[in-house]
Amino acid sequence: MNIKQPKEKHIPLLQALWKEAFGDTDAFLDTFFATAFATNRCRCLFINDAPVAMLYWFHCEYEGQPVAYLYAIATAASHRGQGLCKQLMQDTHKHLERLGYQGALLVPGENSLFSFYEQLGYKSTCYIKEFTCTGTPQDLRPRRISANEYASLRRKHLPADSVIQEGENLTFLENECSFYAGEDFLLAARISPQYLYGLELLGNLEVAPGLVHFFGCAEGRFRTPGKDKPFAMYLPLYGSEQIPPSY
Repeated sequence: MNIKQPKEKHIPLLQALWKEAFGDTDAFLDTFFATAFATNRCRCLFINDAPVAMLYWFHCEYEGQPVAYLYAIATAASHRGQGLCKQLMQDTHKHLERLGYQGALLVPGENSLFSFYEQLGYKSTCYIKEFTCTGTPQDLRPRRISANEYASLRRKHLPADSVIQEGENLTFLENECSFYAGEDFLLAARISPQYLYGLELLGNLEVAPGLVHFFGCAEGRFRTPGKDKPFAMYLPLYGSEQIPPSY
């Protein structure tokens, strides 16, 4: 058993482990591994050269310092209950420290995982507000924008103590949703005739009903910075005394 970064030859095994753990489609995995995957931002616990536990991270920034956003943390069903995920994460924290990261962030996939990550030193720090609404006509003219423009405008709309996610983070997200800008708001959303799912609405929240109407959806579901619901957890690294981010 050893912990290391994978090689290109391991990608089919990583995809199989991902599908088992999260149930995502082949199309989703093809997009991820084509746009966001890098072997040097992935750590796996191997047994006989097969990954049985894995995690990935995006490079982010907080207060001008590098932080790692960990995601897709999973253990093969055949090897769960053996503490392998804990070993992998503890080793990865040391690895991230060597790389100069000041902290690690993650978003628990379900409520029961908050207590698990607390045992590893993570604390809930990033909170959100979620709300739904139906459509109401408003004088809105949202325009479709690129990931690069969204990144630039997003810095202006985020709360002061927020994590900056750009580069491959938004490149990958652009395959899953569309970006829009208005006079006083930003929106990242998946849109269908039934729902407008606003993964992120920044700025003027009062435009939400107008956006639902503009896109011709039956209902809108939005997520925005707030204080209602714990969303992400943070672990300072490198003996950092940083105040944890709020979003």
